[in-house]
Amino acid sequence: MTHPELPQLPGSPLELEGVEKALLALSYGVHVIGSRSSDGTMNAMLADWVMQVSFKPRLLAVSIENDARTLRFIRETRAFTVNLLHEKDGIDIARSVVMPSEAKKVRGRSEEAAAQVIDKLAGIPYGLHDNGCPVLDHALGWIACTAEAFHEAGDHTIVVGRCIDGERIRPGEMLIERDLGWEYGGWPDRSEGTYTEAMNPSGR
Repeated sequence: MTHPELPQLPGSPLELEGVEKALLALSYGVHVIGSRSSDGTMNAMLADWVMQVSFKPRLLAVSIENDARTLRFIRETRAFTVNLLHEKDGIDIARSVVMPSEAKKVRGRSEEAAAQVIDKLAGIPYGLHDNGCPVLDHALGWIACTAEAFHEAGDHTIVVGRCIDGERIRPGEMLIERDLGWEYGGWPDRSEGTYTEAMNPSGR
């Protein structure tokens, strides 16, 4: 599989098929990123690419698509929460949150449907942290963050957040991507696929 839009290395075309297979073997936890806009609108986004990146101070990084509503909200308020989904029942939350909040991101939507904004928190019990962002009642745990830096990384932006509060609220383990049978990695073809196909090529 050759991708001509990538820089070519001297000697031979850059083949990424093996790289893609290796990337898809990586394992991720499943999180819900809670955010709010400057006017108080709430949003939730499913995220796999989350990790702690510093002890002192306690920092974590979240990789978010450049056109995501969540990224716009975090840039406005500098606040977000990371909700860790539980292995027991997190799959139901994940299925509710996985769709993009803006219907225009789903291929094939009519113009009327594309103008709709989906409330992905509808039916999900949650409260609000002091930073104004959602904390899910049935999460394994949660972390509240203040955004300290934004780093462009291709078609995503890495948001570095300072952990200001948090709690593990249930026993058990975290839901991981493989539990869902989903994939978010490798080389999804965004020109042909939809958001959910890129998130979940198997169609689940």
